[in-house]
Amino acid sequence: MEHSEFEKSKIFIIVELIEYVPNSVVIKTILKKTTGNISVASFDTGEVMTEKISPFDTFIQVIEGTAEVVIDDKSNLLETGQSIIIPSHSRNIIKANVRFKMLSTIIKSGYD
Repeated sequence: MEHSEFEKSKIFIIVELIEYVPNSVVIKTILKKTTGNISVASFDTGEVMTEKISPFDTFIQVIEGTAEVVIDDKSNLLETGQSIIIPSHSRNIIKANVRFKMLSTIIKSGYD
């Protein structure tokens, strides 16, 4: 995962920041602070992000393709432009039935 931030005060197109890599999930950090972070990710077809539980809400926006976001065993299909908030302390898995790109934002506001 890339840990350096992108150049500030410079225009960019999020979907172009990251490429698909065969048989991989690629994650690049756009902004990382102690109070939260913003990342962009690309998933090749068939890839799955390991199940996790975060102490913070996570905002997911699909910027290309279709993603399956499973929250506490409930499947949600998100298409380009759609978003979902994964609640804190919820089990979640992100799956690529087809390849897609997403933006992920976490704001660390304390344990709710």
